[in-house]
Amino acid sequence: MSSFLFRYAARKSAGGGGGGPNFRQALCYSLSLLDGSTVGALSASAKPEFSNNQLLRHFSRFSRLASSSDFPREIARPSGLNLRFVGRISTLSNKENRGQGEEPLKAEVSWVDLYLPRYVRPYAKLARLDKPIGTWLLAWPCMWSISMAAQPGHLPDIKMMTLFGCGALLLRGAGCTVNDLLDRDIDTKVERTRLRPIASGLLTPFQGLCFLGSQLLLGLGILLQLNDYSKILGASSLLLVFSYPLMKRFTFWPQAYLGLTFNWGALLGWSAIRGSLDPAIVLPLYASGVFWTLVYDTIYAHQDKEDDLKVGVKSTALRFGDSTKLWITGFGIACVSSLAVSGFNADLGWPYYVSLAAASGQLAWQIQTVDLSSRADCNRKFVSNKWFGAIIFSGVLFGRLLQ
Repeated sequence: MSSFLFRYAARKSAGGGGGGPNFRQALCYSLSLLDGSTVGALSASAKPEFSNNQLLRHFSRFSRLASSSDFPREIARPSGLNLRFVGRISTLSNKENRGQGEEPLKAEVSWVDLYLPRYVRPYAKLARLDKPIGTWLLAWPCMWSISMAAQPGHLPDIKMMTLFGCGALLLRGAGCTVNDLLDRDIDTKVERTRLRPIASGLLTPFQGLCFLGSQLLLGLGILLQLNDYSKILGASSLLLVFSYPLMKRFTFWPQAYLGLTFNWGALLGWSAIRGSLDPAIVLPLYASGVFWTLVYDTIYAHQDKEDDLKVGVKSTALRFGDSTKLWITGFGIACVSSLAVSGFNADLGWPYYVSLAAASGQLAWQIQTVDLSSRADCNRKFVSNKWFGAIIFSGVLFGRLLQ
C-alpha cells in the first residue's frame, strides 16, 4: 500500500504544481511507512518522474503539513513515526555513497517520537532530549568535582549530584534553544541541522523564546538551592551560554569557548560542597575539561566541515584540517595531565590513577581510529565520550573512598 501511494505521489509530482494537498498527504503517509533504503529504491524506480532531490526540496512543507491540526488524523497517525525522518534519506546515489565511504542515511526513531504527544515533540527535540549525549558531557565534570569535594572515605553528596544532574539537563536544553534561535538561518543550509524545529518551521522563534524562558526559570529554581557563593558563580556562566553560539562567526576556536562553557560545573560542583574554590584542585580539573571538549567537539565538527565552508562559519575542524589528529592528540595529553595534577593535589587514592590509565586508552582509541571523512564514525566517536567521563568518575569515586 505504501509503495502504491509513493508511486502515485511521484506521478502527481511529475504532473506539475506539486499535486495539491491530496498528493502531499499521500506522500507523507507513504513515506512514514517506509525506511530510507526502501524509499531510495522506490524513487530510483520512479525515475525520471521523481527523485530524492525533488522530495527533499519540498520536504519542510510536507513536515509542517503533517504536524498541523488540519492534517487528517488517519494520515497523521499521532502514535506513529515522526514524518520528518524522511529528511535523513540520502540525496546521493548508492554509488556516490560508496565512493565517499558513507552508508546512506537512514531514519532514526527515538523515544521522543514513540511516546510523547505530537505537540510536545518539537520542544523535546529543541532541547535535544532525544540526544542525551550532550547532557552527559555537561554533567560529568560536575560529578567529578562533587565527588572530589567529598570527605575522605565518604560517598559524594547524592542530593547535590541529583540537583546537578537535573541542572545539566535543563542548561544543556537552554543552550541548544539559544543556539537554534541564533543559528536558525545557518541551520537551514547545513545538512545535519536543517530539520531542527525552528529551522524547519515546526516552531516559531517566539515559541522558542517562550520555551527558553521556562527552561531558565526551572534552572533558577535549582540554582537557588545552592549556597550564596555558588549562586553567583552559577549565574555568571549564563554569559558564556548566551554568547557561545556567536563564536563560530568570529573565530576558528568556538570549540575552546564551548569548553569554557561546558565545564563550568567543574568549578561549581566543588563550591556547592565546600562553599569556596580550591584553585590547586579545581583549576586543573576545569582545564582538563576544556582540553577534553577540544578533542570531542573537534571530532564532532568534522561532520559539518563541508557545509561550514559553504555557509562561512568557522571551527577547529576547518582550522586544523589534515593536521586534526596531531592537534587533538596534544589536547588529549593535556587533558590527562591536568586530571593527574588535580587528582594528586586532591590526594586521591590509587584507584583514581588506574581509571585515569583506562580513560587515557579510551581517548587514544578515539583519536587513532576516528575516520574524519565519515560523518557516521565521527558521531560514534563523539558519543563514546560518555564512557570517558564515566571512567574518570569511577576513579574519583573510589579514589576518595579508599583515600
